[in-house]
Amino acid sequence: MTTATAEQTAGSLARARRRESVARFWRQYRTQRSGVYGLAGLLLIAVVALAAPLLVGGDVQSVTKAPGTALEDPSGRFPLGTDQFGRSVLALLIWGARISLTVGLLAAALSVAIGTLVGIIAGHFGGWFATVLMRVTDWFLVMPTLVLAIVLATVLDHSVWTVILAIGVTAWPITARLVRAQTIAVESRPYIERARALGGGHGHVMTRHVLPNVVPLVLAQTTLGISNAILTEATLAFLGLGDPTVISWGGMLQDAREAGAVSSGHFWYLAPPGIAIALVALSFTLCGRAVEAVLNPKLGVGR
Repeated sequence: MTTATAEQTAGSLARARRRESVARFWRQYRTQRSGVYGLAGLLLIAVVALAAPLLVGGDVQSVTKAPGTALEDPSGRFPLGTDQFGRSVLALLIWGARISLTVGLLAAALSVAIGTLVGIIAGHFGGWFATVLMRVTDWFLVMPTLVLAIVLATVLDHSVWTVILAIGVTAWPITARLVRAQTIAVESRPYIERARALGGGHGHVMTRHVLPNVVPLVLAQTTLGISNAILTEATLAFLGLGDPTVISWGGMLQDAREAGAVSSGHFWYLAPPGIAIALVALSFTLCGRAVEAVLNPKLGVGR
């Protein structure tokens, strides 16, 4: 057998193992009823968000082209009423899903990426360098995430990218702690010693052996982190620290407060974005718990 044929065979076997691993994960995931419900909810919301331009058009944010009058009651034309500018609350709700989901996904990805990098480096190298990294992690851990995010969002420009950065750089310590502990556990196994004895350097050990073993933990942490990121984005927008030029669910809550929806009894303006935030956060949490249960059967089954 030639070298090229051997490499092709090895690649085919690796792809077959990955396909089997994904299929096994899905079979086990389907046994988690709460996770299936959460995934179904997320898929529905994602489809609505992606199809928003087709469902509500591109002028939904325009104040000058508002189709109704200020704070109309729910009707056949406006199922959830209108806002203080005469825009359809239902259309705003559908359009706002795009920003809220985007911010949640990107902020959680940034947070998990930072936490994974810090955790693997600290767990692999150890010594005084790891001690310094963990003390920095502890400082971020004891500081309220929301307070740090508010400070960053206040200092920087009010934009979607500022919100993503503010959430991402303040929510990574928990991931770093978990990944560091998993890295230390992985590097105590015999095959790591064999890899080092065969000449594997730091980069080889961390990327080829440690990283694949912490990916399941990172995946579960990501699904849980997205719900927290969406809630934090909504809080920042509600406090007026979001981008005022875009529509998000948190921004809708801020607009409803400014319009006096609470005191005037216009519940149809205030309730929909709050319920949407709660449902998305619940769906991501259910998916995250289901992933944890699949990857760690000791957590229990049949959730």
